[in-house]
Amino acid sequence: MQEESSLAALSSGSYGLVEGLAVGGAMGCRLRDLGFLPGASVEALGKSPLGDPCAYQVRGTVIALRRRDAALVRVRPLEGPPI
Repeated sequence: MQEESSLAALSSGSYGLVEGLAVGGAMGCRLRDLGFLPGASVEALGKSPLGDPCAYQVRGTVIALRRRDAALVRVRPLEGPPI
């Protein structure tokens, strides 16, 4: 099994499974409201021309997050799309 890393570490076109959040309070609530819940699959879609923010697809929605916010989402990288 692969180890846990942050959402910010996923490269474009790769997939991960949300393991949890490394933050609480208002920011943690915001990330959960956006769909970054444990067990949710996420795909890294791409980066803006300057590299920040990055686009991710989670629960059928495309979300743009700054790198510092994406680093708060703990994911387990997957070899390919989730089944």
